[in-house]
Amino acid sequence: MSSHTIKRWALPLLLLAAMLGAWQIAADSGAIASALHIESFLIPSPSEIAESLWQSRSLLAENAWVTLKEVLVGFGFALVAGFGFAVAMHLSETLRLAFRPLIVASQTIPIPVIAPILVVWFGFGIGPTLVIIGLVCFFPITINTLDGLGSVDPEATKMMRSLDASRRQIFWRVEAPSSLPYAFSGAKIAVAVAVIGAVLGELAAPGSGLGSLIFFDMNQLETARAFAAVAVLSAMAIALFAILALAERRVVTWR
Repeated sequence: MSSHTIKRWALPLLLLAAMLGAWQIAADSGAIASALHIESFLIPSPSEIAESLWQSRSLLAENAWVTLKEVLVGFGFALVAGFGFAVAMHLSETLRLAFRPLIVASQTIPIPVIAPILVVWFGFGIGPTLVIIGLVCFFPITINTLDGLGSVDPEATKMMRSLDASRRQIFWRVEAPSSLPYAFSGAKIAVAVAVIGAVLGELAAPGSGLGSLIFFDMNQLETARAFAAVAVLSAMAIALFAILALAERRVVTWR
């Protein structure tokens, strides 16, 4: 293992350990609770969160599986729709001029505001959550892929045309490969915010999932388990991001 790889992993881990240590000391001494003027049990220490992670591991795993399925399904739909729509806008200037401003404007709509409306429309269950995940994932995937398709070297396109290549051949041999790094960047952003979208959906329509568990725990003042659920959500997002990063290295070999 190279020194660069060791430093790449060691520095974040050391920083995380230092932050957790400072948090533990501040929580044990009551400094955080005093500074925020709240009861100390509302600020669990890392050791209490770790204990809750272990004691509630079955409950957390059960709800994490529900949230993970929602994230994967919602992200999958957004990936297919986003890439397809980006290709359509790239190939049609009319579609691009008509829809790109609207796609950008859609990001100004606060998701917590429309979440209850989606519950009214689609009822309680997985429906509203999937729609919310699709909404938050669609934008980064579509815009990044569209920018990638438009970033092709004009000289490469001219060369393909000089070789009498068809529009389809230019797309698959030049434009699509050039857009892959951009598409992966958008997908990595999307999969991270997909976890946030899942929590927002579960908070709007409490049932099962880590978002619903956090909602229940906060109402019951089970703050340690709520923080434990947040830790599981963070680990889930990091793992999904890492999987996409690995896939990018395997697919975009020329980068």
